[in-house]
Amino acid sequence: MITETKMLYLYVETPLHAGVGSGLSSIDLPIQRERTTQYPMIQGSGIKGKLRSAAHAATETRPPTWTTNEINIVFGPEKEGSEHAGALIAGDARILLFPVRSLAGVFAYTTSYDVLNRFMRDANRGRKSLDWIIPEAKEHTALVTGKSGVTAGNAVVLEEFSFAEDKSASAHVDNIARWIANNAFPQTVEEYKYWRNKVQDSLVILPDDDFRDFVVNATEIITRISINRATKTAAGTALWTEEHLPTDTLLYVPIYATQARKMKKENGKEVPEMSVDEILQKAATLEQSQNGYIQLGGDETVGRGIVRMCWEN
Repeated sequence: MITETKMLYLYVETPLHAGVGSGLSSIDLPIQRERTTQYPMIQGSGIKGKLRSAAHAATETRPPTWTTNEINIVFGPEKEGSEHAGALIAGDARILLFPVRSLAGVFAYTTSYDVLNRFMRDANRGRKSLDWIIPEAKEHTALVTGKSGVTAGNAVVLEEFSFAEDKSASAHVDNIARWIANNAFPQTVEEYKYWRNKVQDSLVILPDDDFRDFVVNATEIITRISINRATKTAAGTALWTEEHLPTDTLLYVPIYATQARKMKKENGKEVPEMSVDEILQKAATLEQSQNGYIQLGGDETVGRGIVRMCWEN
């Protein structure tokens, strides 16, 4: 039974390709998406696998910050037919903020009424008690902060689309932007000061349909080719396109925990080796042991998928 939840935020620093294999559209290798909404996502199995890999790396540091026994307790033993499962449960990584090119302010952090309500529901499943008043943008309008840095005249121009600026709910947008800056962005890293400030003047709440159109059609498409080393020309038909989540996307992952399923004897009774809080606290140490970073998705050797972790306090 799930008893506690901790949120893990992932800030994309290099284009991220969490793929689904070959696609049927003009994009050869599309990214993972939710079936009903078409929002980008990363399956929880991939997140958990990367966290486990990070924990293995932490056993080799000097001094080690993880033990093999702790890995087995938190993530489960690797061998088949094990006597117990892991106690940590990683949910899917879901979209919270999506960057879109802006006529003013370089780019805007976009989100929507639907996305924010889904996030608040997931956050309140744990120890948070968010009581945001989430405004809903009307058709052809964009809700902005009080000191919007992405407004040109009286309009917000994103890609080639123009939205009428709406500051009627700026106090609520400011409150949401401030919370995200103070909770979902790294607080102890000086280089993230700029991004914490930017989200507070560049957050835009779009109508749900327009936000969905951007996350479907405004991702980054990278064309790749394999070169014949002898002739320095394309190797046969090795030309393909890959879809990536763009840099500055913000995702969140609900991390759930149960008591350890591995038991120990204590005062003549069998008790879990680690409590729920200890499981979540141990998982959160991976941020420090990895210097804040993990790599997700494919194309690791060409620098894709570098993300900054930020665990909920």
